[in-house]
Amino acid sequence: MSRFQCIATPIEGVFVVERQRLGDSRGFLSRLFCAEELAQVGFTLPVAQINHTLTETSGTLRGLHFQHPPAAEDKLVSCLRGAVFDVAVDLRAGSPTFLHWHGVELSAENNRALMIPQGCAHGFQALVDGTELLYLHSRMYAPSAEGGLNPLDPRLAISWPLPATIMSPRDAGHQLVDAEFTGVST
Repeated sequence: MSRFQCIATPIEGVFVVERQRLGDSRGFLSRLFCAEELAQVGFTLPVAQINHTLTETSGTLRGLHFQHPPAAEDKLVSCLRGAVFDVAVDLRAGSPTFLHWHGVELSAENNRALMIPQGCAHGFQALVDGTELLYLHSRMYAPSAEGGLNPLDPRLAISWPLPATIMSPRDAGHQLVDAEFTGVST
């Protein structure tokens, strides 16, 4: 029995994963990851790292982060508490959706996740205070492979739902996309 409904987005390889909850008067059980089921939509590498974030203040922007090959990674992002507007941006050279973005609300209540393939950047905006995310990564973090784009880049024109109130200096300092940027290889 499938515990996931994987919904394709306009960006190839980016899926909204809706999890089935099995519950009764005690509460519920929700499967966070299943290698067999998620391999059918592209998450084929083993989980190499799991990270947990807390974002204290609504309006905070984090990202847009990615890793260059050979450390390029698939990510599965889930919200454990609160809510975020989660975004994937296609950075794959030659992709028909190059520099397009797709955003979806993830919350503890809607039990959704966003699957982000290699070659896409990821970022989010906290919609409520005290939001927690869980990330499953197919590759270990590699500082030498780290890349980022400015989440307020006018060329990307991401429609963040709230005013951007807080960003780290690192994220605010990421470069804007210019004509020289031709994408990343995967």
